[in-house]
Amino acid sequence: MMRVMVTGGAGFIGSMTAAALRDAGHEVTAVDDLSRGRRDVVPDGVRFVQADVTDAGAIEPIVAAGRFDACLHFAALIEVGDSMQRPEAYFAMNTAGTARLLDVLMRHDVGRFVFSSTAATYGEPTTVPIEESHANTPTNPYGESKLMTERMLAWYRRLHGLRSASLRYFNAAGATGRHGERYDDHQTHLIPLVLMAASGRREHVRVFGIDYPTPDGTAVRDYIHVADLAEAHVLALAALDSDSPSSRDGDADVGTGDGRIVANLANGAGFSVREVITTAQDVTGLVVPAVDEPRRAGDPAVLIASAERARTVLGWEPKRPALATIVDDAWQHLQAYGPPAP
Repeated sequence: MMRVMVTGGAGFIGSMTAAALRDAGHEVTAVDDLSRGRRDVVPDGVRFVQADVTDAGAIEPIVAAGRFDACLHFAALIEVGDSMQRPEAYFAMNTAGTARLLDVLMRHDVGRFVFSSTAATYGEPTTVPIEESHANTPTNPYGESKLMTERMLAWYRRLHGLRSASLRYFNAAGATGRHGERYDDHQTHLIPLVLMAASGRREHVRVFGIDYPTPDGTAVRDYIHVADLAEAHVLALAALDSDSPSSRDGDADVGTGDGRIVANLANGAGFSVREVITTAQDVTGLVVPAVDEPRRAGDPAVLIASAERARTVLGWEPKRPALATIVDDAWQHLQAYGPPAP
């Protein structure tokens, strides 16, 4: 059993992972400023503290009192399009904010750190599926801000002995019980937007780009169920205690013996925006109104990953890979926990 702090623990992925950590026998404290998170999704049996984790003065007493063995860091700004308009906010929160958090953790001997990273570190892929050895050339400030943090973690390992896992997500989606995405005006993820349009909670879904070099002209993404993501984090935390031999692949350490892991979390299959819309219509039996619009700046055409390293190093395997399963779970969550239909 470890004492674990989960930042962003009232958010979509953070709350689901807090529940998985609790179920694995860990003592969990969720920390969130509730600017985007929801207090009601913090799992039963998980201690909650409201605080800004990038504010060293606010987080220091929490870390000191918690005597944590590990931190799982989800708190971040995550919207690609917004990062192209407000890059300063993303570097301030995701990079500089994480640096302040890490300094506090080091002062209190918190020796393990699992980082919520992103496939946006890769930029426009030159090979598909994308492996961790692929060049990191982000096309937006969001991806750059996360990559800069990964590079910090490599230095913290060398200079401070911090064990870390950087988990590069592709598109988190789906739901489990009350743990699901928000259905409000701040939502930017495709699957909830499509379901909101199907149910009449939005007038339509916007399709950004219909001229990509893909089979139907719309962007292709690799979707991963949030429950599978949560399980991967529990495994990553365990792997940081492993003494198995390590090897190197470019600047990303493969094994766990040297205390650093960089791994993709994905299904290894891609679905276009049009395919997501079609699947949602099949699942719900409703029409999804869609409006075609120009591409958004910074959006790659195709992002599909290889998750072989996560399978090998973490012993992880996605259990819910079907797009229909992911969409249906999100739909059930919307029906049970979303805002009333008009």
